[in-house]
Amino acid sequence: MSHLLREAVEKRREELINKLITFDVYKVQHKHLFELSLSQLEKEYDHLLNASHPHGGMGSIQWTHSHKESAKKSTVTQYD
Repeated sequence: MSHLLREAVEKRREELINKLITFDVYKVQHKHLFELSLSQLEKEYDHLLNASHPHGGMGSIQWTHSHKESAKKSTVTQYD
């Protein structure tokens, strides 16, 4: 079982290293990517994604209830 786990960890490390290289990241804190642990690579990749995403880790933008209600009120036309 430990052999399978080791293979899975190495595969994930390789995936993360390749993804970081596509962002032109070759070193983190003066260490080459292959010197970093899986958790360090995960942390760096997450940090990079949050920094490059338009919402910066805030998640998707969603309307709150008050915005929906004010939008409904502004589009309703009343007739006398």
